[in-house]
Amino acid sequence: MQIKRKSTAIWNGTGKEGIGSLTSQSTVLNSGQYGFNSRFADGIGTNPEELIAAAHAGCFSMKFAFNLQAADFTADEIKTECEVILENGSVTHSNLIIQAKIPGITEEKFLELVNDAKENCPISKLLNCEISLDAHLS
Repeated sequence: MQIKRKSTAIWNGTGKEGIGSLTSQSTVLNSGQYGFNSRFADGIGTNPEELIAAAHAGCFSMKFAFNLQAADFTADEIKTECEVILENGSVTHSNLIIQAKIPGITEEKFLELVNDAKENCPISKLLNCEISLDAHLS
């Protein structure tokens, strides 16, 4: 099965003074603002790294939930925080921090399934950077 998703970026002006907007196919992003200040400072709007972090956190959480389901577990909650680091013009790290509540799972099985999700979620496979994992059962 092939799935296609798309988003559109529109940019007007120079790199530093310009402003852009992002719109996703689902319209969850609908002319969402981004620019120099939202990327390199604390300005209003989003930025590509924040969106990559959201995509990685969401993709990882879903893959982990599928891993749990295949092993006959259901999480009460999977909370994934992702921090993407941009250095010298490249994304160098994606740090995943997971807190999960999963009834009946052992620490060993949890770590097996969480590490598989880290290695095999589609966004992890897409990223060409170091991916770290800090996972905890509640």
